[in-house]
Amino acid sequence: MPNEKKPKTKCVEYLRHAEYYDMQSTFDELYARSQAGEIFENLMDVILSRENILLAYRNIKSNTGSITPGTDKLKISDIGKLTADEVTARVRKIVKGAKNGYTPRSVRRKDIPKPNGNTRPLGIPCIWDRLVQQCIKQVMEPICEARFSNNSYGFRPNRSVENAIAATYRLMQKSGLHYVVEFDIKGFFDNVDHSKLIKQLWSLNIRDKELLYVIRRILKAPILMPDGNTEHPTKGTPQGGIISPLLANVVLNELDHWIESQWQCNPVTENYAYRENAAGCPIQSHAYRAMRNTRLKEMYIVRYADDFRILCRTREQADRTLIAVTQWLKERLRLDVSPEKTRVVDVRRSYSGFLGFKIRLCKKGKKYVVQSHMCDKAYKKVKVSLTKQVGNIKFPRKGRGEAGEVRLFNSMVMGIQNYYQLATDISIDCGDIGRTVNTVLKNRLKSGKTHRLKKEGRDLTKMEIQRYGKSEQLRYIAQSKEPIYPISYVQCKNPMSQRRKVCAYTAAGRSEIHDDLRINTFLLLQLMRAPTYSRSTEYADNRISLFSAQWGKCAVTGKKFQCISEIHCHHKKPKGIGGRDKYENLVLVLAPVHELIHAVDEDTIRSYLTALKLDTSQLTKLNKLRTLAKRKPIDLEKPNLTNNSHNGMTKETKKSV
Repeated sequence: MPNEKKPKTKCVEYLRHAEYYDMQSTFDELYARSQAGEIFENLMDVILSRENILLAYRNIKSNTGSITPGTDKLKISDIGKLTADEVTARVRKIVKGAKNGYTPRSVRRKDIPKPNGNTRPLGIPCIWDRLVQQCIKQVMEPICEARFSNNSYGFRPNRSVENAIAATYRLMQKSGLHYVVEFDIKGFFDNVDHSKLIKQLWSLNIRDKELLYVIRRILKAPILMPDGNTEHPTKGTPQGGIISPLLANVVLNELDHWIESQWQCNPVTENYAYRENAAGCPIQSHAYRAMRNTRLKEMYIVRYADDFRILCRTREQADRTLIAVTQWLKERLRLDVSPEKTRVVDVRRSYSGFLGFKIRLCKKGKKYVVQSHMCDKAYKKVKVSLTKQVGNIKFPRKGRGEAGEVRLFNSMVMGIQNYYQLATDISIDCGDIGRTVNTVLKNRLKSGKTHRLKKEGRDLTKMEIQRYGKSEQLRYIAQSKEPIYPISYVQCKNPMSQRRKVCAYTAAGRSEIHDDLRINTFLLLQLMRAPTYSRSTEYADNRISLFSAQWGKCAVTGKKFQCISEIHCHHKKPKGIGGRDKYENLVLVLAPVHELIHAVDEDTIRSYLTALKLDTSQLTKLNKLRTLAKRKPIDLEKPNLTNNSHNGMTKETKKSV
């Protein structure tokens, strides 16, 4: 078996999914056509293709939000019980088969509390409508990505908060832009103009009228409020919808390009030849030097979803930019900014907030360098949430137990550290939080004079050793022996800029993300298209995952599969005794191995052992599967027999074959 694989990012997983269902070439073609300025008028055929629908199911299933039911009370697991043909037919019927066209079911409204005491409305569509939205998103995304600005980072493949923070640091420190214009759009997701959005999609050459009609119906889906009333929206994109982030980027993409046209992509730059740096960014320094002698406003935008900052060189330029952008948003996008939260900040004198960080410039010698912390709201929220979770460790909630509460605490610590480690002074912030949390831990987790916190406990995992093994602050719970991760044991990480050469929709761009699949892709696609008859969609999807996870090899013998007829998908716990089509209950083996797992006849066992010639380790793997299938283990020297004397092909085996 090959060496243990490195952990993959979400983006890499999605790329793999597209390759599994043979959709990557289709997405690449859409991206290339969009770059060439072609018009798209027949996208519904691609959206409703069998492969795209099954890919949408797989992507939704991998999202933790798939277990949240909508107004129809259904989850993704309910769809997984249907066959692939049934799922495909149902989606096509929902979109095209209705008498009055596609009509989404009502969206369940849920209010999410915010740190300031207010709530953020979240819309939860029904699971079938989510599947339809995912199908649309997968096809629209490569078309839109080819036309999006390089200065937006939110909800886009291969882009992240880290890239946005890196761009902000670079513009402040290296480019010497000391004035930041902070913008806050009032209720952006609730105030998007539907007609304007459809026109923007049309301008991106998405001119399939049937698709635009479906998108408009998605935007106007009725909302079931918590009080039981139903509202019919006339504007806005529902937060929580799968397609909403993409549509939000479509709306603000016009803003990105307008700001770029003022300076970065001003027509003046066309008169100057420029090259690219190592990151793939164009070098335009000669053009910028010439433009600084004009009245043009020097401005650079860094946008993450609806949260964006514009950086300028002088106070005058920043003030003019604030007025110009505010007016432009009002006139072109019909959006208002919040006067209380929109301001100009000189980062040499005060902090500027962005994406949960507060950033400023400090004098160091003759230069200014970036200094950043957790923002004040995040600092208070983290301290409160961790201290509250310590109380849950002392008094565990029903069904979770002490060990479960400790693991939740540790996951919170790791999440906080992973996100805020981009701040230069994160060790100071986490150190202050750590002192408070440690005090609460010591006070809460003690009984009389004895403390439940010990310096020794269970063996740490490889990840825990790598991350916290050298920490002297690491403690263990006495009873469960689970470690308590120290919040203060964290180091600053330099944020990495987004590499322009990286692209999910070109072969060269994907090579920067991951290596090619080291499996038989032809056989993989055959397996994907092979009929599963009455089997569930979950079974068919997990079969593909197993083929990749096992590197196209038998789980027992380690031999590569050569043809589709050799591949048998075995239920570790047979369905006849309660086994399910879950990933963890399935394994791919060679056909004779599958026969041997279920065999009970002495002659059958001997014949397969002779043919397969299993060594000791292979026999051990086989016996584990036999034990799970309620069969006695096989002794290599003298096969064990049961009281049954029929042939080894059980009903379960016949179904799998």
